[in-house]
Amino acid sequence: MKRLATGVPGLDVVLGGGFEPGSVTVLAGAPGTGKTILAQQMCFTDATPQRRSVYYTTLSEPHTKLVRHLASFDFFVPEALGSQVEYLHLGDLVRDDKSGRMRSLVEEVTRKALEENPVLVVIDSAKALRDFTEDRELRMVFYDLISRIAHTESALLLLGEYTPAEMESGVEFALADTIIHLAYEPRDPIDRRWLRVVKMRGTNHLEGKHTFRIGPTGFEVFPRIETLDTGPATEVTGRIRSGITCLDELMGGGIGAGEATLMLGPSGVGKTISGLRFVAEGITQDERCLYVTFQDTVEQLVKMAAGLGWDLGAATENGQLVVHHVPLGELDLDLLAARIRQELADGSIRRVVIDSLAEMVFAARESDRFPAYARSLTGIIRAAGATLLITSETTILGPSPEPIGGVSFLFHNVILLRYIELKSCIGRALSIVKMRNSDHSKDLFRFTIGTDGLTVGESLESVTGVLGWSALNAPTVAS
Repeated sequence: MKRLATGVPGLDVVLGGGFEPGSVTVLAGAPGTGKTILAQQMCFTDATPQRRSVYYTTLSEPHTKLVRHLASFDFFVPEALGSQVEYLHLGDLVRDDKSGRMRSLVEEVTRKALEENPVLVVIDSAKALRDFTEDRELRMVFYDLISRIAHTESALLLLGEYTPAEMESGVEFALADTIIHLAYEPRDPIDRRWLRVVKMRGTNHLEGKHTFRIGPTGFEVFPRIETLDTGPATEVTGRIRSGITCLDELMGGGIGAGEATLMLGPSGVGKTISGLRFVAEGITQDERCLYVTFQDTVEQLVKMAAGLGWDLGAATENGQLVVHHVPLGELDLDLLAARIRQELADGSIRRVVIDSLAEMVFAARESDRFPAYARSLTGIIRAAGATLLITSETTILGPSPEPIGGVSFLFHNVILLRYIELKSCIGRALSIVKMRNSDHSKDLFRFTIGTDGLTVGESLESVTGVLGWSALNAPTVAS
């Protein structure tokens, strides 16, 4: 089916390629959600010297004000005004007290679409027409307008500050081919803008709420990764060495290439250092690595690694190591997934570290969303042929619970780091909880953190309770 692409980054993915020629779309949302900016961005992006866009206003802002507000956006091209993007006012027609004024509106819009064949026709605001006619006449107006547009090659966009109740009962929504709802959701730590395709005839669009941002370039939509086809995992073989002394031997030679590993442990036990060692080992193997962090900045991570003898500064400068720092106050899961997909796109990334899971769970807007999100995120990383190490925080005291989000089942390998109390001293212990595709050591091991990072030491024999807080000598069994 032929489609008219909107040209808005990410939106055509959600819409399954764009709008169908001759279709009618209602763009609904409260004031301030971005309807006018989105419609005008589509007008300027789609317009050409051969097929221009037409933007009709009813009782919205004056044209001079609309254009003035566009000046700061990259998509705005002043030279295109008039020749490629035409602004016209319908207010005089709808305010006229003469009978048949609504019929004049229909005639004007359809004449423009039939005679000039614009790529896009916008009416802003379509809801304002309700103030000038009765429901029965309004139904006939929208029916005539939509049925006539169906015989053209133009896409018609109706804008309005519709409430959810109006979206359920309004005649324009029943007749429209597509309904897009924009919303602004205030919530700490950051507010969120999202859009949802409520209805789209004949198209396999992406369902759910999709985050969008409005910046200097205009609209950018970030489709939910749960709705995207991540593709099958890339077939990679062999072992990936972690770089941690003795750990690779306990894991049968290292982590399986292309697998996802979860490293659990309380604050300060050594998870971040283990992640840095993982990427430092990759750099020595001439592998390109991605490190995603929500707390430590690039400078802090480079300094931390330098203190352990690993020079990551040069790797960050030449692009071998990409560090993506997202402060917790700015973390949005859909934006994060888009950035990771972008880094993985060329297939050069071999190792990925995400530190840590707890911040991602905190940023999840819907309580039941995170398991599906985590499954999709690990899926796109594996589809790119990369090996993933992700950390997750547990409690410092007492037994270690299931990691926040309940997603340990998604990982091939789970490694547990733990503080222990042993003979009146605080130490650290490591255990490999599971390896899905490989045999591994079942013992518990002490480990230390020194000038060269994390080092795995001797096995903790005849000791029990390590997975809780206190390590106790096991009773001797009489023979």
